[in-house]
Amino acid sequence: MDHREFFSRFRYLSKEPGIGGRIKVQPEDFVVIEDPLPQIFEGRKHAIFLLKKRNWDTMSAVKEIAKRAGINYRDIGFAGTKDRHAVTYQYISVPAEARGAVENVQIRDIKLRFVSHGRFIKLGHLLGNRFRIIVRDVGEDAFERTREIVRELKRKCGFPNYFGYQRFGEKRVTNHLIGKLLLRGDFEGAARLFLGAHGGDMEGDEARRRFWETGDVERALEEFPNFLRYERTLLYRYKETGSWRRAFLSLPLPVMRIFIHAYQSYLFNLYISRRIERGIPLNEALVGDIVVQVKGGIPYRDRTYRVTKGNLDFVNEKIRRGEAMVSGPLFGFAVRRAKGLPGRLEEEILEAEGISLEVFRKLPKPMAEPGGRRELLIRPLGLTYGHIPGTGMCFRFFLPKGVYATSVLREIMKDH
Repeated sequence: MDHREFFSRFRYLSKEPGIGGRIKVQPEDFVVIEDPLPQIFEGRKHAIFLLKKRNWDTMSAVKEIAKRAGINYRDIGFAGTKDRHAVTYQYISVPAEARGAVENVQIRDIKLRFVSHGRFIKLGHLLGNRFRIIVRDVGEDAFERTREIVRELKRKCGFPNYFGYQRFGEKRVTNHLIGKLLLRGDFEGAARLFLGAHGGDMEGDEARRRFWETGDVERALEEFPNFLRYERTLLYRYKETGSWRRAFLSLPLPVMRIFIHAYQSYLFNLYISRRIERGIPLNEALVGDIVVQVKGGIPYRDRTYRVTKGNLDFVNEKIRRGEAMVSGPLFGFAVRRAKGLPGRLEEEILEAEGISLEVFRKLPKPMAEPGGRRELLIRPLGLTYGHIPGTGMCFRFFLPKGVYATSVLREIMKDH
């Protein structure tokens, strides 16, 4: 199953037909510019660089920079991962004493420019990202269709805030399935899927297929390409310990957590889709809903409050003024649960999946997930669009951190 087939299970919010087309035909078609928190420029212990990359994922770029500069990649900080098939601009921090070495690094399709001194940049140290995206191969009526879709979604107060396909895997849509197996304690099943799932058109797929069929660890170690470093780490650790649980725990924590986060994201996407399917509004709070505060178009997901009969009108007025948004669950052992009709929908999803919130606590300690809330709608700031003759449609907008541009475009393109 590819990501288009996977996403076909999630409902569109707008009824207008989409423009179709293709994104990321060329890296220059998808430009991402990071807006960092101003606090990263405070201090003197680190040197802050603007990293421009083309056709590199963030982690690979960071490791190559560290290798060329002779420093540990863990000493390079960044606020978030950016698309590989794109041209992206983001800030990284390196130890101040490594400034000269980093300035001398020469890597194809990577440019580094010293900006200032500051602090170590951690994940989440950003306000959001600005996008400039070209959609190619659209019809002559693409501009008019876009205008109608945008008008409709303005009436509905935004685009559905689905997690994008990057969360689940573009070629092998398995991250959420691996996460569910880990939650159930089935480390062997999770390893089998992580190592053996294959799409048929990627390097290493033949080796994956043979492992899926045979489970032969020795042969997999011989056949898996070296670039599948996490898969090889898992295989080596299993060979040493005979335990798939210990093998998984040998992976870097961010890699392990990808799978749990993907499953949380899948359940969140289901929640949005079910509300749309049943006509439960995304832009109007019901009694029992949990809403998040919004300031300057930025949602503050740690500031939530419950909707009651007594405050219902007050909350919905704040939503209309853009000062609050209805939220959905990122399930975890400490998530704040909705009540009423929204709460029953949350419970229905958990029951259908055969999952309780307590399983998020029973994960190995580094992977345990408390959960949280996330707004149901995206409101792209500064959205503009236009037709480029002979090319397609061009879109520009800003999104808060953790929000996917591909989810905005999905509603316009309707290509899933």
